[in-house]
Amino acid sequence: MRNATTVVPDQAIVPDQALVPADAPDTPWINGARLLDRIDRFAEIGGDENGGVTRMGFGPADREARSALVQEAVKAGLEAGIDAGGNVLVRRPDQGAGERPRLLIGSHLDTVANGGRLDGTYGVLAGLEVLQTLHETGTETSHEIVVAAFANEEGALFPQPFWGSMVLAGRLDALPEDPRDYTGAPLREALALTGGDLSRLDTAVWAPGSLAGYLEIHVEQGPVLERLGKPIGVVDSITGRTQLKVEVRGAAGHAGTTPMKGRRDPLVTASQIVLTVRQLAEEQRLCRVATVGRLDVSPNSPNTIAQSVQFDVDLRDSTPHGLAAAEETLRGTLAALAHQGGVEVTAEATIRTAPVLTDRRLRAAVTRSAEELGLAHETLPSGAGHDAQVIADIAPVGMIFVPSTGGVSHVPEEHTAPEDLVTGVDVLLRTVLGL
Repeated sequence: MRNATTVVPDQAIVPDQALVPADAPDTPWINGARLLDRIDRFAEIGGDENGGVTRMGFGPADREARSALVQEAVKAGLEAGIDAGGNVLVRRPDQGAGERPRLLIGSHLDTVANGGRLDGTYGVLAGLEVLQTLHETGTETSHEIVVAAFANEEGALFPQPFWGSMVLAGRLDALPEDPRDYTGAPLREALALTGGDLSRLDTAVWAPGSLAGYLEIHVEQGPVLERLGKPIGVVDSITGRTQLKVEVRGAAGHAGTTPMKGRRDPLVTASQIVLTVRQLAEEQRLCRVATVGRLDVSPNSPNTIAQSVQFDVDLRDSTPHGLAAAEETLRGTLAALAHQGGVEVTAEATIRTAPVLTDRRLRAAVTRSAEELGLAHETLPSGAGHDAQVIADIAPVGMIFVPSTGGVSHVPEEHTAPEDLVTGVDVLLRTVLGL
């Protein structure tokens, strides 16, 4: 559905003069003050006094942010709608949808628990700023520009990360028929509250070839650009990821009366597995990084031997071979540790995301835009996953990074200098125009 209301822009486009080179081409410039103000206001949605943001996908704060995005778009004279997968899609009105090739700009608004204010949100608001600038200045483009806020990229509440981009890219067979959150609550009702419809996901699928390209701008979430003193990163690849849901089942018992010999303690085995996961990357170097970041212990009582332990193993590497080798080695170790501890261990793959190379033409367009603005840039890989690697199923993708202060992300301390945020979106705008 679409909701189109034309309004008179409430402020003119004011270039950030400090960023304008003397020989800059006669093209529009984004409104940096407006961009930064929006980032500040969206940080208040789900924000706390310590600077953290908790806006988990399909939760109340996430719905509030998505509603705020629609309101901002309509106020800017744009059209905003929500597809069956829960993705917010923003367009310019009367641009001949379906008659021209489409260029998609996107990211996500949801966060992890107590996360940062920029991850994902910056990319969505950057896309909105680019689209609003083009609309206000009456700039014609050869492509129809669409901005997407993908649903539930993080999977912090409902363990189906990349939900929105997977729906749009047509990976419906990889999604569960009855998705539920970590407490067992069904997604169907939560999705309906956002305007989506679990029974009509097929209507939200975009066919391969329906996009001329996809662009995503993001904070780096790493230290490379800051250490090099370069404001722009040109992403050449996005890491692959395998996530396994592991369950260790033993025998509960009294902590005081059950002899040590003969115990079937799943928490002990789980602890050994956690250390093994770290060794996959640190000692054996089978993959780039390996992490266990969440455990659920049942019954989780201080004077009771646990009955079961569930946790997720996250493996990441830039090559399919590295991911496969790490998983194979881990599964062999799980069997050995299960036998040693007298417990049962199961491991189910819940996420398999292949490494993705970005499109050479889009990389060249980003590089050219940075050079036009006299900005130093670095070509580098992304160690984090992004919606871009899912959209790569149906379109060429490109990514722009801006520096992260201290290289940190997913935490309240996540920060990027305001001038870098603005500069990055100017590069995004010129990349769009260059295409």
